[in-house]
Amino acid sequence: KTLKAVAVKAPFFGDRRKAFLDDLAVVTGGQVVNPDVGLVLREVGLEVLGAARRVVVDKDSTVIVDGGGTQDAIDGRKSQLRAEIEASDSDWDREKLEERLAKLSGGVAVIKVGAATETDLKKRKEAVEDAVSAAKAAVEEGIVVGGGSALVQARKSLEKLREGLSGDEAIGVDVFSSALSAPLYWIATNAGLDGSVVVNKVSELPAGHGFNAATLEYGDLIADGVIDPVKVTRSAVVNAASVARMILTTETAIVDKPAESDDDGHGHGHSHGHGHSH
Repeated sequence: KTLKAVAVKAPFFGDRRKAFLDDLAVVTGGQVVNPDVGLVLREVGLEVLGAARRVVVDKDSTVIVDGGGTQDAIDGRKSQLRAEIEASDSDWDREKLEERLAKLSGGVAVIKVGAATETDLKKRKEAVEDAVSAAKAAVEEGIVVGGGSALVQARKSLEKLREGLSGDEAIGVDVFSSALSAPLYWIATNAGLDGSVVVNKVSELPAGHGFNAATLEYGDLIADGVIDPVKVTRSAVVNAASVARMILTTETAIVDKPAESDDDGHGHGHSHGHGHSH
């Protein structure tokens, strides 16, 4: 008989690697083949194998779904880890033990996407992938109100900084403050409203409140589910500032030539695009 197999390099080193493999054996209901306990690979049979409903392996990670280990064994292992965490006087050791406990306690969700056509399926799949990425980012750094409202409210923190500045530094703060309102301005404008009016209104609202472009109303955006991960919002600002700085220090910029229109026979070209660097 043959067995489908994939070789995965065990993470960590030394004792940490051994402990991790022991955790994995508990989760899957298998047994670590370790010469230290008298087990040698060429002598063992299928009885040492664990099981799982699904295992996904890529170049960076391995995900085990529904391991075959018993709940009693997993709970016992978790209790053991909690006891070790309590007894540890090393912050580093405690952190690593907590990581192992989190892996044993964590669950894996399987999202199944279906659609009537291949085109719809592709769109839905991309939307789900975006949502999963956003959820992971939110877990890392938290969430803020979405739709550009958080950036407008963040301008308040620049007011105090502006008071002690003059000259180019003051102009820089003013430019940055104006740029922070651009996302909300264009969201409101594209929704058919006056962007400037919406920006001014949102800047007066309490934290957590803003403009909901889907309903064209102001309110508690977190309660309405209009949220963005902090990591995404912060990265957008940092990256936009980096691009703006690069443009300011560049002598020449290359852009596409506007397409000419021959509708009126005079060859007038019209370009209605807007470009913003924050």
